Amino acid sequence: MTSIIDIITMISVLLFLYAAWSDFRSWKIPNTAILALLALYSLRALAELLTSGDVGAALFSSTGIGGDLAAGLLLFVLGVCLWALGMFGAGDAKLFLPIGLFIGWHGMLPFVAFLLIGGVVTLLALKWPMPLQLAHFSVVVRIEEIRATRKIPYGVIMALAALATMAVSYTKS
Repeated sequence: MTSIIDIITMISVLLFLYAAWSDFRSWKIPNTAILALLALYSLRALAELLTSGDVGAALFSSTGIGGDLAAGLLLFVLGVCLWALGMFGAGDAKLFLPIGLFIGWHGMLPFVAFLLIGGVVTLLALKWPMPLQLAHFSVVVRIEEIRATRKIPYGVIMALAALATMAVSYTKS
């Protein structure tokens, strides 16, 4: 079953990258990506339940499914509040749910640290002028559009912070 969990993790990484790229390109995170991530987490949770010797611990411990659900719901509520205040897009708020599920309760502190680092790097990238030699690249053109509109694709920062958190927790286990 461990190989199934690894495959699910790899597919989820690709979906997080797709969500980040989509948000960068169009300020939209597709609902299909969110639903696919939720389905993948459900499969992963089922695989963990089937391989767990202690179902109660797998369901209700902070390192198990209970901790994952708590992290996902906490981040989702935070995202909905930020969306209601007009500080976030709806896709960003929805993306918080699968992020919380995949990083779990014990990944919240590293996620916040990576989110802070990503926010500072993004702020600096949007403040510094781009060299003229790079002006013809489509990514640089998109950064200039983002700079002009002052709309930040937060999904990119969130997804990259989640992937960094997942990488740290994956290397620990």
